Amino acid sequence: MNEPLPVAVIGSGNIGTDLMIKILRGSGALSIRAMVGIDQASDGLARARRMGVATTADGVDGLLSMPEFAGIRLVFDATSAAAHRDNWARLEPTGVRMLDLTPAAVGPYCVPVVNLDQNLDAPNLNLVTCGGQATVPMVAAVNQIAPVDYAEIVSSIASKSAGPGTRANLDEFTETTATALQQVGGARRGKAIIILNPAEPPLLMRNTVYCLIDGDYDRAAVEASVHAMAERVRAYVPGYRLKQRVQFDGPKVTVMLEVTGAAHYLPAYAGNLDIMTSAAVATAERIALSSHLGALR
Repeated sequence: MNEPLPVAVIGSGNIGTDLMIKILRGSGALSIRAMVGIDQASDGLARARRMGVATTADGVDGLLSMPEFAGIRLVFDATSAAAHRDNWARLEPTGVRMLDLTPAAVGPYCVPVVNLDQNLDAPNLNLVTCGGQATVPMVAAVNQIAPVDYAEIVSSIASKSAGPGTRANLDEFTETTATALQQVGGARRGKAIIILNPAEPPLLMRNTVYCLIDGDYDRAAVEASVHAMAERVRAYVPGYRLKQRVQFDGPKVTVMLEVTGAAHYLPAYAGNLDIMTSAAVATAERIALSSHLGALR
């Protein structure tokens, strides 16, 4: 049996806590050694202590001073774009790797089903945004069949699932997601829109993907590619599904998605947060496997 990869989580809010619970519930490839926050009274740190995970409320400085840090090889950052830049500046000299769940975009963009294999050795991987994780695979699926001249996505999430970190990063969300539609999805141009929906009861995460194709294309091949990609995403995000059949209107292809959260820590309507933590775990597990295979060579 391979030894689990020792990891830490920075950020004791909704995303960081859900991520910790996912790792503890079933990731045999990862071993969480520390949970890092800045509020000693946060629910995330309290849960971590109850679950036997070492904690610090002194941020990255506290992590660096913990005896557990010596064995940690990968750190998840579930804070904010601005905080991530500071965290990376402190951690980069240590040689530890980082998975960035903020839209800081310090390292290369990564959507596991699209381009993880090309970025396995990157010291800092950016997991784009929740909208990016949901929609970039669909743009890439269409682009595999016919070049996408323009991609536009609209992500609608429950207002209750948008915490302070999400709200503070709305500008970065749109910029990072739009860029990922191009750099990872393959679109020549991209645009991203996020909507915080205050409806009661809260609605599930919905995503609409519009792709404009320049020239003729095979509709059946595009639809098959979209369905195949959705199955690949569903392998690590079980609540990910097409809301209806792919729509075709001349050069425009429309894909409608819905994401239901696994409700490990967050409500099921918070699919936007669940897809981020699920993508983070899937990415880290693939890195762990790659590390083990590299050690055997």
